[in-house]
Amino acid sequence: MEIKAFEVEEWMNRYEDDATYNIAETCVESLKVGELLDIASIERYEFFGKLSETKLTYGAIPGSVDLREEITKLYHKKKTTDNVIVTNGGIGANFLALFTLVGPGDEVVAVYPTYQQLYSLPEALGAKVRRLRLEPEDGYLPDMNKLRTLVKSNTRAIVINTPNNPTGACFGEAVMKEIAAIADTVGAWVVCDEVYRGLEHDGSYLVPSIADIYEKGISTSSMSKVYSLAGLRLGWIAADEGFIKECFKHRDYNMISCGMIDDALALIALKNKEKILERNLKIVVENKKVLADWVEGTDGVSFVLPNAGTTALIKYDYDMGSEDLCRKMFEYNGAFVVPGSCFEFENHFRIGYAPKKEVLVEGLAAVSSFLQQLGHIGALA
Repeated sequence: MEIKAFEVEEWMNRYEDDATYNIAETCVESLKVGELLDIASIERYEFFGKLSETKLTYGAIPGSVDLREEITKLYHKKKTTDNVIVTNGGIGANFLALFTLVGPGDEVVAVYPTYQQLYSLPEALGAKVRRLRLEPEDGYLPDMNKLRTLVKSNTRAIVINTPNNPTGACFGEAVMKEIAAIADTVGAWVVCDEVYRGLEHDGSYLVPSIADIYEKGISTSSMSKVYSLAGLRLGWIAADEGFIKECFKHRDYNMISCGMIDDALALIALKNKEKILERNLKIVVENKKVLADWVEGTDGVSFVLPNAGTTALIKYDYDMGSEDLCRKMFEYNGAFVVPGSCFEFENHFRIGYAPKKEVLVEGLAAVSSFLQQLGHIGALA
């Protein structure tokens, strides 16, 4: 099995530890364990006392019943714990869903720009992948006429990501229903990476999940982005009970269970989701204004204003490839962003705008300093 290098992950691994101004991260400012306990009004002494007496067995193999019950509450259409399986992060959820669903000779349609796993993994599994490019002039929403031409009678799955990384576009209920209708004409599944669902800027969880909309809809998500708990490495798949049973067959070969401590902390977070979402949406919305003001006041850059999530794709008007530009920027002053080449979208770079506000402000100033230097040496296209 051959698989392409995972460009965004390799980029992050190569540079992030040495970054001076890191505005490449995609999570809302991460929570400390103590901060999570404070939000939940749990005494630290009490919590750690109980934790010290916890026997570290494998725990509940599919995820604890309590945790899966809390996960079901994130969906608009009634679900049971049999519709949910817990995984090792959102990336584990995507892998398990696609590994269960896709095989050699299958046809898959996938949108891009997006998280590379969503199209490179099906390719590695032997599928023929047809890709639909999301265009800025369309607000990074999928062109349904183009989608219809890509979907064939033997299409196994349509793979989407909304709210989208890296663009910050949220497809909305009408678009999701139309995608589901197109899939239904050929009996295809729809796999939707929804790790940013809950960070719609107009209000959390206003848009239904694909698992709410379509019988063959497969939702993947995690605690990382929306709940600021990437260190838990806990995600899940929500889908039809029959598909979840199929996932178990494949899951047994690469994981037994998630960690008991991860499960316990995720349960605390989801039981207090309103407080965490209030905190995180405040960070995201305030920082988005900082970013929008910076774009408006900076020569040579532009973007489509995101309406969900934590990331934005910034277009630049300099005659330089995105990897070269981002590497030179890092070398110039330690400003760290992600080149558009990691998403096969040149002349752009991705910013993650949900750290502490001062980190974002300082990072954008460092980017400005580098871009001004480029302008002085005549690098404008």
